[in-house]
This record gives sequence, structure tokens and C-alpha cells, in this order.
Amino acid sequence: MRRRCAGGKFAPAPMVVRHTRPARVRVAGRPDDVPDDVEVVVVEVAVDGVAAPDWLSRLAAKAAHSPVPTALRPPANGAGRSAAVLLLFGEGPQGPDILLIQRSSKGRVHAGQPAFPGGGVDPGDGGPIGAALREAGEETGLDPAGVEVVGTMPELYIWHSDNRVTPVLGWWHTPCAVHAASPDEVETVERVPIAELVDPANRLRLRHPRGVVPSVAFRVRGLLVWGFTAGVLDGVLTAAGFERPWDRSRIEDLPPEVVDLSARR
Repeated sequence: MRRRCAGGKFAPAPMVVRHTRPARVRVAGRPDDVPDDVEVVVVEVAVDGVAAPDWLSRLAAKAAHSPVPTALRPPANGAGRSAAVLLLFGEGPQGPDILLIQRSSKGRVHAGQPAFPGGGVDPGDGGPIGAALREAGEETGLDPAGVEVVGTMPELYIWHSDNRVTPVLGWWHTPCAVHAASPDEVETVERVPIAELVDPANRLRLRHPRGVVPSVAFRVRGLLVWGFTAGVLDGVLTAAGFERPWDRSRIEDLPPEVVDLSARR
């Protein structure tokens, strides 16, 4: 098909060049073998999943420069072990969701606590992103090839475990089955819908017996999400525009059994 131009002449029709690439790869430019007088329209075709949604791209851009609360700022002297966690978002039957694990109650640190998959950065990881993907694979059976990393957040410090943690934001463009792949470390694995996390009925604040200011928490899917994980989730959901008004005066005591597990060293 040709297009009629001014003066009655015809010009070649646009050539549509389909790049069959994974959704995580962005393509641009014109192929070398296409004549200069042919208009090229580049079309991205995601053959291995769905491209990351706009809200997640905006969140990644915003989160990269988010301020770090004083209590979570890493020590200026560089102390602490480098670690990373994976905030893996996907699209489930109930809309956007996020992957959470519940750590084994047999563990020494963070025993029994809901968390993001993750752990320490090993020499062969190449940095926090590699560590987050490797740990998620070891803990949940996740296939890293199905994940598009869209960004990272500033490093956060967890004094209880002396970890300097880099949250890694990922999009699960090609989901796979996940499970507690390392029973000594993980008891359960859940894809938790964002709609459930922001439901006001599932929001509360928890009071620790040490007398610190009550902190945000979530009660979803049989999990009591609190501490570091809840704080990061709260900030991310707010930055992404998902948060709904909830009753911050709803304060409960941290259950004794949770306090006992959290006291392990």
C-alpha cells in the first residue's frame, strides 16, 4: 500500500518492524537494511510476559530518591553487613500483588516474621540486585528470568541484625509457581494482593513492650506484618498512590509470642 503525497505522487507506506524481545528490553532506532525513504514504526512485542505498569515505573523513579528516616539511616562509618530484599510486584486475579514470605520460627534472627525475600550480599552476586534475585530464588523457587528489575531504593539500616539493606523493586512479568523452597529459612510464601494490604480493616499500629512509638502493621492472609517490612510497605504503598484512609488510633500490643521470637539473637 502507498500513500498519496502533495503533487499526486506516491510515497512508500510505513514499514512496521516488530521486535520480538522480552518485555524488559526496550528497543529503539531503525534497522540498517531499511531504505532511508521508508518510515519506520517500531513496535515492542512482549513475548515472555507483560511489561511493567506505569504506576510501578513512576514508583521506582520516586523511590530512588526517597528520604531515609533517621532511625533507618546506615552508620556513617560504613558498619553493617550489605544485604538486599526483593519487592516483587505482579498482577494476580485480584489486581496488583506483592510476594511475601514468613521466615521460619526456628531461625535465629527475625524468626517467624513476615518479610520480603532477601538476604546478605555474597561476593559473586555483583551487588544488591543480584543478591535479591538469588535469595528470592533460593527461598521461594522464583525464576529470576521472569523478573524485570525496575529500580532500587536507598540503603536502610536494621540495627537488630546489623544489616544495611537495599530494597530492589521488581516486576514479575512472567510468574511461576513459588513455595517454601528452603524450609529451614522459610515457612510460607504468599502473593498478597495490594487491595488487601490497603484495606482499612487490615491496617493497625502495634505497641512494643519496650515502649517505643507504635508502628504501622498489616494483618493479611494469616500474617501479622510488622517492623521493618511493614514500614517499607507502608511507604511504598503511599508513594504508589494505593493507600486508603485508615484508623491510626487502632493500636494493639505486639503478641507475646512474637516478642519472644523477635528477641532472639
